[in-house]
Amino acid sequence: MKRYLLMALALCLTLTATAQRDDDIDIAQLRKLQMAEMAIATLYVDTVDQTKLVESAIRGMLKNLDPHSAYSTPEETRELNEPLEGNFDGIGISFNMLDDTVVVIQPVAKGPSERVGIRAGDRIVSVDGLPIAGVKMSRDSIMKKLRGPRGTRVELGVVRHGVEGSLRFTVVRDKIPMNTLDASYMITPTVGYVHLDRFGATTADELRRELKTLRKAGMRDLILDLELNGGGYLGAAVDVAGEFLNRGDLIVYTMDRNGRQQTYKAKGGGTFGKGRVVVLVDEFTASAAEIVSGAIQDHDRGIIVGRRTFGKGLVQRPLPLPDGSMIRLTVSHYYTPSGRCIQKPYVKGDRTDYDQDMNNRYNHGELTSIDSVRLDSSKVYKTLVKGRTVYGGGGIMPDIFVPLDTTRYTAYFTALRRLNTMNNAVLQYVDGRRDELKRTYRKFSRFVESYEVPQSLVDKVIAEAREKKVVPKDSAELAATLPDLRFTLKALVAYDVWDRSEYFQIINTRSDIVAAALRELEK
Repeated sequence: MKRYLLMALALCLTLTATAQRDDDIDIAQLRKLQMAEMAIATLYVDTVDQTKLVESAIRGMLKNLDPHSAYSTPEETRELNEPLEGNFDGIGISFNMLDDTVVVIQPVAKGPSERVGIRAGDRIVSVDGLPIAGVKMSRDSIMKKLRGPRGTRVELGVVRHGVEGSLRFTVVRDKIPMNTLDASYMITPTVGYVHLDRFGATTADELRRELKTLRKAGMRDLILDLELNGGGYLGAAVDVAGEFLNRGDLIVYTMDRNGRQQTYKAKGGGTFGKGRVVVLVDEFTASAAEIVSGAIQDHDRGIIVGRRTFGKGLVQRPLPLPDGSMIRLTVSHYYTPSGRCIQKPYVKGDRTDYDQDMNNRYNHGELTSIDSVRLDSSKVYKTLVKGRTVYGGGGIMPDIFVPLDTTRYTAYFTALRRLNTMNNAVLQYVDGRRDELKRTYRKFSRFVESYEVPQSLVDKVIAEAREKKVVPKDSAELAATLPDLRFTLKALVAYDVWDRSEYFQIINTRSDIVAAALRELEK
């Protein structure tokens, strides 16, 4: 008890000494908070979990700030950082769950699993002798068993189609790359297409590599797809935007509460300084993706196509805590080169309207009609080269608006997608046919042109949905659903047999936003 009080007193004195150098800190309130935690921990009638107590206090303080300041536990911090760091330690496979069993979709090229002979379609049934198949283990629990520090060994029990018994593989874990660029291909003989899933530590390098490959394939113009891209690292956004801009061009600047600015400019020498650029955005394009969109639009370097972006223009500074947890505290705002603030309006401490923003946009008609888009006439700006009018007030408004087609899919088809029945059915269908499909369709173009989804796969999806009480309201709705169902199943087969680029090659043929981009490039 005495030892704890002495430690708390020492901490108070240390923080007080630090705080005296900053007039913004109220020392009395700081001591009050420390005394409250100390009193509860030492005097409360029941034993308390001090970790949870302090975490609740931190979350409570942050809750009264902006919508994006947040606290994460050590485990949550690792999960948040991993997709952005560009790699993790593991065995190097992409997998899916089929009947409580891990099925390998693809081993990472030249990764530890591929090196020992693990193939697509293999089932991993045990890890270090402990069964993981048929034991109702969660996906997260399985991932924790497969991952581990680089250089450590793990023994996998594997069942392979056509091979009796189980196989044993000893895999030495290694650094596994996590690509943030998940699709790249030539969408026409002269137009390249790239889809960025997020902005991580390796995004700019991935983009440079793919742009060079597409150049060699004949690319003159580029479609940069940032739909559904929720952002990531500021530095990655600056590097990506720099691939399209001239040396010294302003990409973004930040401003804190005291009016201090920090500017970020293009370094020059980008791999796509010439050639037309069309950037695709939607209502889920946010943060770092909005920085890139805004910079390209403000410098008149390209055309933005789609719908108004999310509007996340708050800069979070990560503040690591001693136990591995982290506070991500908003410290400034993002501004595009023309001076537009990216952040949409919010009320401190009230997240109700902010969290309902997408529903409000939909109900107001903004997603389906350009006439319903609310533009702030008090926040009018001009692009830096052509002097075109652009608007502030939150998010990036595209140059070419593409409405969301709410009538394309039936209610039955939407329900099928929510059930995840299509993914499971395709995985079962591909399992055992993967080699046959690759032999039959040695060129993916032939798959696109001639593959037809078998009726048995369609029937399986419908039957599984029926077991879960999801049925069409009548024969007309079923007939209207079948073309979309077959199309989606074909795209999922492509993904399971090949990869994300092939998946996008199929689904983009029905994308209104992609079609609008291609029309713009044909002008």
